[in-house]
Amino acid sequence: MTKDMQDESEIFRGTTTGSTRLRDARSVRGTPKAGMPAFVLGEELADLADSDPRIVVATADLASANRTNDFRDRHPVRFVNFSIAEKNMITAAAGMASTGLVPYVATFASFAAILGAEAIRTDCAYPRMKVRVIGSHSGMSMGFYGSSHHALEDLGMLRCMADLTVVCATDANHLRAILRASVDHPEAMYIRLGRGRDPEVYPSVPQITFGKAARLREGSDLTIITCGSQVRASLDAAELLAGEGISVRVVDMFTISEMDRDEIKAAAEETGAILTVEEHNITGGLGSAVTEVLIDLPRCKFRKHGVPDKYVEVGPPAALYAHYRLNADGVAEVAREFLSV
Repeated sequence: MTKDMQDESEIFRGTTTGSTRLRDARSVRGTPKAGMPAFVLGEELADLADSDPRIVVATADLASANRTNDFRDRHPVRFVNFSIAEKNMITAAAGMASTGLVPYVATFASFAAILGAEAIRTDCAYPRMKVRVIGSHSGMSMGFYGSSHHALEDLGMLRCMADLTVVCATDANHLRAILRASVDHPEAMYIRLGRGRDPEVYPSVPQITFGKAARLREGSDLTIITCGSQVRASLDAAELLAGEGISVRVVDMFTISEMDRDEIKAAAEETGAILTVEEHNITGGLGSAVTEVLIDLPRCKFRKHGVPDKYVEVGPPAALYAHYRLNADGVAEVAREFLSV
């Protein structure tokens, strides 16, 4: 066993005695909340609510974890804690929306999307209620909490629901943009967040349009289409590959449904090779959605990269990202393998 493998094994088992290679140094008390997407949620919604009386917020005993308590502190009459009754919360939000309110309901993605899928479809999407379901701590970012708290199937489950817009926030500024654009969006929405420690991609709040991807880096040899937590890793991987003479385009496909077909077509025609990268099961998510577009286009070299179709190991998020090659080094390694075939 190599030293790196030993470090990784010890961290997964919780027996490490000194290595911090796969620990996230930012996972400490006192991390500035402004640098965490999940931690600007309540603040941004409170700012929007200052001038829009329609906005209400609910959570399910997670006001501290998703920082909706920042909204509660400023607008207590427009905040509801449903305790651990996530499906009821989503259904009640649909009732609120039917009266003209714009409810934002937030909990862990595993509870919002997987537990609440039926309520999202039947109570929100089908009657076209303007409910915004926010799933934080998506993917495998809950780490040691295990598969019951991981959400690696949420995009696949929800993107096939009609009249439901599915988007992934990339960082704090991107989340602010999504929330601002969501207020008057005519459909129900699922907004997928990370665990609040996603590094900066957008230095300021961008102008966005749902259904229109953001091309963040130009390239001619390969296009990486990615979303959410994997955008920063993909950009860093592209930088590593640039040092080897490989030119990589990076696209933030933040709208999963309906996605930007024109951007996918441009990638296929202009670079001839597409690699999708996602913190999601490789079945049903971003990669599968891209293949549904590519099948109608001339042949393009293509590979999906994400979490294998199985329940993941239990360990800290940084170790999981390294293990499944979803950090910058791992994404670069997968890209090299893909291009060499």
